[in-house]
Amino acid sequence: MSALLEVRGLRAWYGASQVLHGVDLRVGEGEIVALAGRNGSGRSTFAKALMSMVRAQGERRFAGVNLAELRTFEIARLGLGYVAEQRDVFPTLSVEENLRLGLGSRSRRGGLSLEDVRALFPVLAERRTVRAGALSGGEQQMLALARALMGGPQMLIVDEPTEGLSAQMAARVGDCLASLRERGVAVLLIEQRLTLAPGLADRVAVMGHGRIVFDGSLDSLAQNEDIVREWLGIG
Repeated sequence: MSALLEVRGLRAWYGASQVLHGVDLRVGEGEIVALAGRNGSGRSTFAKALMSMVRAQGERRFAGVNLAELRTFEIARLGLGYVAEQRDVFPTLSVEENLRLGLGSRSRRGGLSLEDVRALFPVLAERRTVRAGALSGGEQQMLALARALMGGPQMLIVDEPTEGLSAQMAARVGDCLASLRERGVAVLLIEQRLTLAPGLADRVAVMGHGRIVFDGSLDSLAQNEDIVREWLGIG
C-alpha cells in the first residue's frame, strides 16, 4: 500500500511549550489508522500540526506535497480534511446552510453533493431546516463530517468523534466513518478510549509524551500489556 501521508520527526509547540517531540507516522491510501493515547499525549496537537494550525517543524508530506509550505486552507484544498473535536458547526445557520458552505468551498472532484449527503446521512435530510445549534451532539458530528466530505478529501482527520455521545449515536457515527472505506477515503481516527477503532481501524498507533510509542495491529496492541497499561491507562 503506497503512503498517502508521511510524517517524520514532527515537533510542535504552543508558544514556548513543546508538545510533539519527533513523531513518525504514515497512513496508506484508503487506510484507516487509529491514533490513541491519554489526554495530553499530543494527539490533537498532531492533527493541528498537520493542518499548519500550530508552529511545527519536521517532515510532513501528503500525496507527495510538503505540507510545511502550505497554509491551512491550502492543505484542505489539497485533499486533507479535518473534523475537530469541537465539531465547528455554525450554530445559527440551518443544517442545509451549513452544508452549502461546504459545497461552496469544494475545490476537488469527488466531493459529496447535497443529494449524496441526504442519502448517506438521512438524519441530516430530516433536520435540514433546523439550526445547527439545536442539533444533538451526534447530529452535529454527522454535520461536521458531511461538510468535510463535500470538499472531496482523499483523507480525513477526525478528532474524538464519539466524545460525549450516547452508545447508539456513537454507533451511527461509526457507520458513517465505515462508509468512507467504500469510497476509498483514508482516515486518521483520533480516540482516547478506542471506542470505534476495533470495528474500523486497519492499524493503531499509540502516542505518549509527544511521540509514537506503538504502531501495529489491534491484536498486537491487545497482547502488549505494558503498552496498554502505561500509555492507555487500561488494565
